[in-house]
Amino acid sequence: MSASSNWLSKPAEFTGPFPTSDRDRGFDCRTRLDYASGLGRTGTIHTAHGTISTPAFIPVGTKANVKALTPEMVRDLGAQAVLANAYHLYLQPGSDIVDEAGGVGSFMNWGGPTYTDSGGFQVLSLGAGFKKVLSAEFSGQASFDDPKLNKQAVKASRAVVDEEGVIFSSHIDGSKHRFSPEVSMSIQHELGSDIMFAFDELTSLLHPRFYQEESLERTHEWARQCLAIHQRLTNERVGKPYQQLWGVVQGAQYEDLRRHAARTLAEMDVNGQIFDGFGIGGALQKENLGTIVSWVSSELPEDRPRHLLGISEPDDLFRGVEAGADTFDCVNPSRVARNAAIYSPDGRFNITNARFKRDFTPLVDGCGCYTCTHYTRAYVHHLFKAKEILASTLTTIHNEWFTVRLVDAIRESIDNGEYSAFKEEMLGRFSGAERANLR
Repeated sequence: MSASSNWLSKPAEFTGPFPTSDRDRGFDCRTRLDYASGLGRTGTIHTAHGTISTPAFIPVGTKANVKALTPEMVRDLGAQAVLANAYHLYLQPGSDIVDEAGGVGSFMNWGGPTYTDSGGFQVLSLGAGFKKVLSAEFSGQASFDDPKLNKQAVKASRAVVDEEGVIFSSHIDGSKHRFSPEVSMSIQHELGSDIMFAFDELTSLLHPRFYQEESLERTHEWARQCLAIHQRLTNERVGKPYQQLWGVVQGAQYEDLRRHAARTLAEMDVNGQIFDGFGIGGALQKENLGTIVSWVSSELPEDRPRHLLGISEPDDLFRGVEAGADTFDCVNPSRVARNAAIYSPDGRFNITNARFKRDFTPLVDGCGCYTCTHYTRAYVHHLFKAKEILASTLTTIHNEWFTVRLVDAIRESIDNGEYSAFKEEMLGRFSGAERANLR
């Protein structure tokens, strides 16, 4: 039976002990995708706490918790790893407490691989008043060539960013803090994640070309510092599992900047310490995602993994895989679940709609997740109307299952030589339904 015929109903692959590895780093390519750019692939990422079969979707547990779920639930829905946030865990409960607990995996009772981001995005978006710039960018109302908005974006950045790092205020109590390569690396070492990211500067599409160039050079200098600090802390923290450091490729939507950034990070070597993998981040428009990721992937070494930050929509996942991304993370599946939005092969729908009040079928027919095999649309509709906490738990289980299983099915279709057919069937059904829902 093809991967496309039953992917949502298939049991999760990783519900028992996490697959172990005899290595604490490295990437093995298994199958290459002979499609589109030819950059897509399946493979295995090795970490100190087990292996990750790729492509893979990594649920986000911002504060050492995937919201509304226990770590056991996250494991049971098939997730191979989780990603936590350095900014949030630094502010609360403190990275020193997580370190004392044995690292973020032990702290949250998660036995498999863990990622942490550098905190750079949250420092600027939550702590430095940068959210207004991002809101203008993503509202759909902004013109990226508007001189007034461009000037405002640069002014917002220069008010808080200097060559040493970023000054910000805690979104919890307003206290002042500074993040730098030294601080970010120290926090992430205390968090004990298997994969962490170098500290970088967030820009938006509203930032003009000259500022993107300045920011990129600053990010590369911080990357060099991160490599040196990472090597020092690794040597100092004797007996701790090895933590991989991945560089973050920026450059907005400029091909020359993206390629330059990828080559620079790929070649960067500080006293023998290199990046173990790479994150692809920064500002880009949805319609250009595949093109930009392919620019980056074609410049990066084949034997190191690539993570695409903040991506989870089905069409974007296919584009990212084709362009060479190996893993993905995003808060969206759980975030929209808490607002009653349900993913299905026939598009997305809102379970609070009145038509579901007496619908005693599963959220999605044929879905193998815990929610769909135990509860009905009518019951989940009732939970939202009654403002019961369980509503968020049940819908988050389903949406995370949908996203994890979709990427698992993409991986399987590549290995089985069925990718093109699976993509056509899945996106044809999902996107067609989404367009119909918008009419």
